[in-house]
Amino acid sequence: MWENKTIGFGLTGSHCTYADVFPQVQEFIDLGATVVPVVSYTVQKTDTRFGDATEHLLKLEEITGEKLITTIPDAEPLGPKRPLDCMIIAPLTGNSMSKMANALTDSPVLMAAKATLRNQKPVVVGISTNDALGLNGVNLMRLMATKNIFFVPYGQDDPVKKPNSMVADMSLLTRTVEAALEYKQVQPVIIERT
Repeated sequence: MWENKTIGFGLTGSHCTYADVFPQVQEFIDLGATVVPVVSYTVQKTDTRFGDATEHLLKLEEITGEKLITTIPDAEPLGPKRPLDCMIIAPLTGNSMSKMANALTDSPVLMAAKATLRNQKPVVVGISTNDALGLNGVNLMRLMATKNIFFVPYGQDDPVKKPNSMVADMSLLTRTVEAALEYKQVQPVIIERT
């Protein structure tokens, strides 16, 4: 199934989730898919306690064997010239989620998603936001109601200390993409996280 698939994989700035995301990128490679990495400007420039930006970029290139897409002009051809079978954004931060829900395309990752949606292909998102049950809730629901956008199942990661925070279970990414390729949402979408 995966040998003939070209999957875009977009990373935005939820640095604490990269340790959960990189093994999922590797899984798509192991299954035989071609994975095209796309990174936001925040990913390209921000060093955190979870690692240096350069380390993350090199690791993503190493896993995929592909050159990173780092600009909006380089992401735009993923629509007409190099169409994707599916675009993944994992993690999708609250900031990028709010922009996506309001049709703002100001990063390579959001351009890749827009190009994919233009081709009526699925976009799979794995959210990671401290504000999903706060002001960003309206943006989350807007994306959930949008045709061809599918969600990796998500839940509250710390209901006591961060009651508005929700994070996708990245281990369910492959299963979510399999369903999305058939234009189906894997269920349940909202899960209990342990």
